Amino acid sequence: MRNELMAIAIMAGTVVAWLLPNAANGELTITPDVVYGHKHGLAMTMDVFTPQQDAKGVGVMFMVSGGWVSRWTPPERMKGLFQPLLDHGYTVFAVRHGSSPKYTVPEIVPDVRRATRFVRANAERFGVDPDRLGVAGGSAGGHLALMLGTTGDDGDPDARDPVLRASSRVAAVVAYFPPTDLREFANDEELTKSFPALIFDDKLAEGVSPLLHVTSDDAPVLLVHGDQDRLVPISNSTRMLAALKEADVPGELVTIEGAAHGFSGEDAQRAVKAWIDWLDRHLADK
Repeated sequence: MRNELMAIAIMAGTVVAWLLPNAANGELTITPDVVYGHKHGLAMTMDVFTPQQDAKGVGVMFMVSGGWVSRWTPPERMKGLFQPLLDHGYTVFAVRHGSSPKYTVPEIVPDVRRATRFVRANAERFGVDPDRLGVAGGSAGGHLALMLGTTGDDGDPDARDPVLRASSRVAAVVAYFPPTDLREFANDEELTKSFPALIFDDKLAEGVSPLLHVTSDDAPVLLVHGDQDRLVPISNSTRMLAALKEADVPGELVTIEGAAHGFSGEDAQRAVKAWIDWLDRHLADK
């Protein structure tokens, strides 16, 4: 039946909502393929996961990004990834951006900014508070989350597009093992073989390096990083934490001892607990 509904939705060009069982909260509404903008004639989409019981009215944007590749996955298969957030009453927005290898990092960052503006502009529709919007991601997704946390603005009141009139600010950030200074990664001969999104004009690297954009009005940031990460060394997070502290921005670093670029088992449980605690402290308790 779900496959039939998806087929109907695709053919009709409409959005459908499914009610799926949720072990902790009874029911979950999934609204797939919400269009938040267009790029080169193609739709940019997000899936919205809304708990139907004990909902906090608080949104968390999750950056669907690994190596700045943003893949589509049937939303019911992604539900497990977000279950801890849903169990705690958070509404989750799974945001897909213009994907590598078609787009580079400087071309991708504006996509997630627009997604943030879209959620804030439609906060009432989604049942969330626009001033209590968090963002999270891992690796490239963590980088994008930090870009939102450090470069948000209040929108353009004169824009013809109503979405662009909305703010792109977020109220809390959670970033797992994020690259924070892309001057060290852009056009690296070895990295670009696997991550073509890093092939762009070196002059643009500063603009997409969250480490270089920390100011006192930034969102509180939780960093979670393994001390054996060879792909994105933990120094990316330690320097980010130092910059946050210098600017008097609330920030914490959870170091996962012995972990590389990714967590499993007890390490993953520890990381998720830190994630939920941070959001509860800076979003739910506001």
